[in-house]
Order: sequence, then C-alpha cells, then structure tokens
Amino acid sequence: MKKVALITGSRQGIGLATAKTLAENGYFAVLSDVVEPDGAREALTAVSTVGECDYIKCDISSDADRDAVFREILARYGRLDVLVNNAGVAPQKRADVLETTEASFDRLMEINLKGTFFMCQRASGLMLTLKAADPGLRPRIVNISSVSAYTSSTSRGEYCISKAGISMVTKLFADRLAEEGIPVFEVRPGIILSDMTLPVKEKYQTLIEGGITPIKRFGTPEDVANCVLAACGGLLDFSAGQVLNADGGFELRRL
Repeated sequence: MKKVALITGSRQGIGLATAKTLAENGYFAVLSDVVEPDGAREALTAVSTVGECDYIKCDISSDADRDAVFREILARYGRLDVLVNNAGVAPQKRADVLETTEASFDRLMEINLKGTFFMCQRASGLMLTLKAADPGLRPRIVNISSVSAYTSSTSRGEYCISKAGISMVTKLFADRLAEEGIPVFEVRPGIILSDMTLPVKEKYQTLIEGGITPIKRFGTPEDVANCVLAACGGLLDFSAGQVLNADGGFELRRL
C-alpha cells in the first residue's frame, strides 16, 4: 500500500493543489472537505489524473466527523502517513477589530483553531498506534497557517488570532511527538492567489508591485503545496516544529 496522506479542505485552492502534488509524488491522497462526495467530484477527477486518490467528508469543527474520518482511514487503508491540516475559513465579512462580532470570532476559532488542534490530537493517537505495530513507520503532520499568524490585519483580527493559535498548536504537538518519531511542521502561506484573496486582489496586487514582498508576484497554491511536499519528504526530520514560509520573502525585515 502506498503512503496515505489525508488533506483537509482539499476541494479547491491550496488543499487541492496539495492533494495533486502529493498524489503525483506517489502518495495515496485522501481528499476531505465539508461537502458530500458528489460535490467533490471535480476535485477528485483533477487529482486522479496524476495519481491515486479517494474522498472522505469531514467537517473538522465536528467531533463526530473528526472521529469518523480517522476510523474510516484505518478501515479503508490501514495506515496514515501524513495529515495536512489545511481546512480553514476567512471571516464572512471583514470588519474593524472594534466591530468584530462574537459570532464571527467563535466561527473562526471553532473551525481554524479548535478543528486543527483536535485533528492533530486524533491523528497523533492513530499514528502512535500504527507505529507501535510497525516502529519503522515515520508519519508526519503538516499544519497550514498563514503570515497572518504574526502580521496584524485589523480588518480581520479573528483570522489573525486563529492562525497565530495554529502556530502554537504546531509547537505543542511538535514538542510532544518529537520523541515518538512523528515530525510536525508548519507552512505559512503569504499572499496566495485563491478564492480567499480574490475579493481583495487589486489591493494585494498594488502592495506586491510596491515591494511588500521581494519576489514580486502572487504566490500560487502550488507554491504552498511544494512546501508541504518538502516537509513530508523526510529531509527535514531533524527538526521539531519547523516553519516553511511560502510567502515570496514577506517574512524578511527589510530596509
């Protein structure tokens, strides 16, 4: 059986690009999203053109769904080598932090932060069980956060807080699982051209042209997917909580 990679939020954008990249590099890619399988047919078709794949519905904010997806992974494939925590949402409406609603805050924490934390927890339990049976296994977890984890954006403060939380989730699980031989990584996308950034594309285009990043172009979902592939490949395993920036150099402090 090929190595099995579960990629959440993989019906489109970064998640879909990651599923395709892993599939074409020999992984059995298990796509996962909140829609029923019929709603993911287009994504499955795209991935199946480059490799083997399957789909399991999962709302990561639901405890029942989180439990079910890992039980189904074990029943169908008998292994889990990679979890990519990509599923997440942006605020439904951008608002000044002075006007952020509790409902919007709770929604982002429930999905982006709580969902990611407990997906890590469930995956860790399964991976440890599998490693006990086969100590040669080297499973990995990759969390997708954002440059918003450390960058203030006062029109979507709840998003920034949720992504900052994911950075700490990565550190916590990287620390706990290092001695167990399960590396945990974080990939931080920058300004990526996707459905999430389309409403503010012109704003970001102006910032890029003005030099906000030394690499003067939008990032692509494939740029992020390549960082995930690097984290999964085994060459970075002598690290714990390593952050890979897919941001065109945004993280550089420049004069």
